[in-house]
Amino acid sequence: MIQQATRTAEAVRPLLPVTGADLRVPLVTGGSAPYANLDIAASAPALASVTARVAELLPYYASVNRGAGFGSAVSTAALDAARRTIARFVGARDDDSVQLVRHTTDALNLLASAVPGDVVVLDLEHHANLLPWARVAGRRRTVAASATLAATVAAPDDDLARALPALLAVTGASNVTGELLPLAGLAEVAHRHGARIAVDGAQLVPHRRVDIGALGIDYLAFSGHKVYAPYGAGVLVGRPDWLAAAPPYLAGGGAVRAVTLDEVTWADLPARHEGGTPNVVGAVAIAAACEALGALDPGEQAAHESALGERLRDGLAELPGARVLRIWDDATDTLGLATFTLASRPASLVAQYLSAEHGVAVRAGRFCAHPLLARLNSGATAVRASVGVGTDSDDVDRLLAALDALVRSGPRWTYDADHLPAPDPRSLPGWLARE
Repeated sequence: MIQQATRTAEAVRPLLPVTGADLRVPLVTGGSAPYANLDIAASAPALASVTARVAELLPYYASVNRGAGFGSAVSTAALDAARRTIARFVGARDDDSVQLVRHTTDALNLLASAVPGDVVVLDLEHHANLLPWARVAGRRRTVAASATLAATVAAPDDDLARALPALLAVTGASNVTGELLPLAGLAEVAHRHGARIAVDGAQLVPHRRVDIGALGIDYLAFSGHKVYAPYGAGVLVGRPDWLAAAPPYLAGGGAVRAVTLDEVTWADLPARHEGGTPNVVGAVAIAAACEALGALDPGEQAAHESALGERLRDGLAELPGARVLRIWDDATDTLGLATFTLASRPASLVAQYLSAEHGVAVRAGRFCAHPLLARLNSGATAVRASVGVGTDSDDVDRLLAALDALVRSGPRWTYDADHLPAPDPRSLPGWLARE
């Protein structure tokens, strides 16, 4: 089951070491500062254990399944082991398929190619869980999330009853507000109408333990780059029948059993949808991240990020002109992130200022959730700060102090019409020469 966060006001240290934790970045005002990465919701750094596991694999890296060399045997075994590790981490059922893809978007597009009927989605989704369903055999029905979280659980009920129901597709946690959805309740609504439920777990899986069997989730998609394994792989875990009946997602070598000029005999799952050379490194990296996160006490991880999230949101509440975006007033659990606006300060300027003058990384934009930003912020851009297992309270305090200085005194540097530092004296790393 998803572990509920424990409320705590205590400051915390990082739970796990991440690659780049000691990085210093240049400032436009001169000198450098420790890098405070508060853009974890976009892409998380590799866990140190993931980097180490990849380094162990690389000397053996070779083609999988058909190679005769020892490296191929090692790589094949590593790929097979990665699937089993991922399945255990998310509580997969014995017959669930573990499909290795590029990222969450790829996973949901794969599922969209296999869904045999209508798909019902909420209007708060990331584009990865909104756009692919226009391609399904039936049609996409978009349901407006209700004013309260409790009512949102029942919101898809009528549409599922009227549809030729196949699938309810929902996010596990909003990538804009961090609010968690009650997945067990939504699964019950879908199953009552003979439909299945697919969960976009891109934001949820890195931060809360998810057991798809216990929750009744039929399909779960998530990305390596958000789960501290940024090596170009993602995962779709779920029931095999739709996937086994669907045409191959990516036709090519590896997805077949036999080929003539006139006929193709396609492979069984999971190879059926994994044409081409698989990303062994990416799969092993995700499995290593699953091992590391799975070894944490779920309550400890939730409490760690809850404490940092509360520290962030409480600090923003005290900042003149700041407004934190929320979907529901009755949401009881929120990930360690906050999306906010500052009165009279463009979001892109705020983000560039934090990076250029303080070495603090956040994200500005509409976060690939344009319909939700249209509801919450009239379509305008906002700023998002997010934490993870490698974040500590010093990172959050530096962000809040920098925002306070911006509100009270404005930026110290000059910025152009696009809010980029002008001039920008910072140099890229030596191995990446500026063009």
